[in-house]
Amino acid sequence: MRTNTTQFTIQNHIAWITLDRPEAMNALNPELRWQLSEHLNQIESDDDIWLGIITGAGDRAFCAGMDLKASAALAASSRENQQAALKYQSATTHITERFDFPKPLIAMVNGYALGGGLEVALACDIVIASEQASFGLPEPRRGLIAGSGGVHRLPRQIGLKPAMGYLLTGRHFSAQRAYELGLINEVVPHSELLTTVEGYAEDILKCAPLAVRATKASALKGLNLTLPEAYIRVDPAEEKRRNSLDAQEGPLAFAEKRPPNWQGR
Repeated sequence: MRTNTTQFTIQNHIAWITLDRPEAMNALNPELRWQLSEHLNQIESDDDIWLGIITGAGDRAFCAGMDLKASAALAASSRENQQAALKYQSATTHITERFDFPKPLIAMVNGYALGGGLEVALACDIVIASEQASFGLPEPRRGLIAGSGGVHRLPRQIGLKPAMGYLLTGRHFSAQRAYELGLINEVVPHSELLTTVEGYAEDILKCAPLAVRATKASALKGLNLTLPEAYIRVDPAEEKRRNSLDAQEGPLAFAEKRPPNWQGR
């Protein structure tokens, strides 16, 4: 399916979201933010979708952040246009606000991931980047801050001092540096980006989907607890996994020396 701002496909339990504004380096205007939100709603609600992958159209950019040109034009436009943009905004739950998103998300970073684009990647569970990718939160250079979670997620994911070095200067950093800081899982030649991401997706699909969701929920929610508290806490997603058919299928398939037939229930 193709919209004005995205491409969306579902195949073999995988939903692919392509941010599709290459003429604007896939920058986030109100319609693109809303469309991404709608796709994430579908991924969350569709039991046949087990994971999502987000990337950008073209070879230049994953996402260059908020579309400042569009924002400036909107501010100078008619009241009717501004009201239309507000309707998009009110109907949007951006990826950076979805702290309890249950299914795994992979960011396939094919170029610039700046500002809001980096914030999208920071909200994903796994990030694979092309060696030509570049990262940064340059908002202070525009009189802004990385207000969609960047000022909070970056220090948590790479440590305070490295994060402040980039947050306070607006500097860009390379994919290799992002890997060294633990921000991304792998940096690969651009020609190998798709096959590397597909490899991660294939390995996730080998796992029971409810076990994957329980693992994600337990790991992320446990970060807000002490280790003893996290250890004894049982997430609702884990309760669901324990009582699932897949919890029976896994040991049975192992005993019978055959691949498991996961059903996600």
